[in-house]
Amino acid sequence: MTATPEAWPRPYWQPSDETAVLYFYVFGRFADELVIPAARYASAGLPEGIALQRFEHTALRSWEGYPLKGALGELLKEDAAAAFEQARAASEVLVVRGELPDQNHLDYLRDTLGVLAGLLDIGGEVVLDPQILTLFDAAAWRRHYLVPGGAPPRNHILILRNAEDDGAGSHVHTRGLRKFGRPDLSFRHVPDPQAAQAGMLCEQLVEWQALGARFVDRQPLEVEGLPGELIAHPGGSLDDPQFNNTHVAFDWPV
Repeated sequence: MTATPEAWPRPYWQPSDETAVLYFYVFGRFADELVIPAARYASAGLPEGIALQRFEHTALRSWEGYPLKGALGELLKEDAAAAFEQARAASEVLVVRGELPDQNHLDYLRDTLGVLAGLLDIGGEVVLDPQILTLFDAAAWRRHYLVPGGAPPRNHILILRNAEDDGAGSHVHTRGLRKFGRPDLSFRHVPDPQAAQAGMLCEQLVEWQALGARFVDRQPLEVEGLPGELIAHPGGSLDDPQFNNTHVAFDWPV
């Protein structure tokens, strides 16, 4: 049985020169010939620009970017110990990754997620999404992403809160908006009593950007309950390890 693909439009889309980046690891054991039932999940297969590579797990363990070692490996092990051990024991790794131009729809994401779902049906056991520093066993991945009509944008990103180095409040920020070809969000010096409000604002702006909107330099943003406007400052670098992306910074008004 196959499902009919439904369009995933971006009703707020504004063209940009940004690119969307998708990057996943699927750990498991697979038949010699991969027959992926992606159509079962309303997927037309991997979009142009996204490729699948197959590796013996042992061949990746010495790779400099191997994700199950170093600081990332320790983080993943602490966050999802059972899935981490399951991934380490897997005999094969499929890497799904690529880059696409900014588009007025999210069909590319729908199709890629359908391929990942199909891979879990034919031997995949664990999925790693390094852009949000998260390891899912098969059941957790299905719960998170196989949502009727498509998982909401919030499910595709990570919202983090860290203490500021100078002790003046918290830094509330996101990771993962590169999947949508948009910069991540950064709210600096948020007073601790308002950290939850900053997190909810992140959720709203994540959806706004995922559906295609963009911030311009010094764009004001009025937020109910704050004493002043938030002013957007796009910048940053794709090499910034905190975001793995460019970002839009806002100073929290006090």
